[in-house]
Amino acid sequence: MSTSLIAQELKAELSALYAAEDRHYHGMAHIKALLGLLEEYRSSFSDPEAIEAVIWFHDAIYDSRAKDNEARSADLARDKLAGITGAERLDRIALTIEATATHTVPRIEPETARRDAALLLDMDLSILGTAPETFDAYEAAVRREYAWVEEPLWVAGRGNVLKTFLEREHIFHTEIFRSRFERQARENLRRSIDALEAQSGN
Repeated sequence: MSTSLIAQELKAELSALYAAEDRHYHGMAHIKALLGLLEEYRSSFSDPEAIEAVIWFHDAIYDSRAKDNEARSADLARDKLAGITGAERLDRIALTIEATATHTVPRIEPETARRDAALLLDMDLSILGTAPETFDAYEAAVRREYAWVEEPLWVAGRGNVLKTFLEREHIFHTEIFRSRFERQARENLRRSIDALEAQSGN
């Protein structure tokens, strides 16, 4: 059985970051949800321990005013996991963390690593395809994280973000997650965009 890359001491250190008061969505509940999905689909991953590390680190640095959270989180992973795993594997972990900025599958080798990254990105977006009340709570939590943004700017900016996902041919990269979440995700996104447009008067 493979060994976790995230020792208990490191889990405690990362958990403290996720416990920050300004994290209304990007906190430990999000990490635990992703770890739960990892266990549910563990047999679908070629390197589940690497993906576990991605989950723990991908939002470790989170400042809603910053544009480089994912890059800084990847750098933190490189620092904390140096010497714990090989350089090529650590590169894959870091590149997958960085990919959560755009939710575009990174160009990493081998192909099994790309599939692992695609599954991870789909897990990260699975909140979009949850029941309407869960999705609405997620939207409200993200809004609280961006409480500093004035309402007109939020309405325009959030609407654009949601539209980029809705306009994709597929929101999810893998058939596993498309079959489970795609239809509900499109309904949730459409409903949220309609509500934002109603606020803006469009």
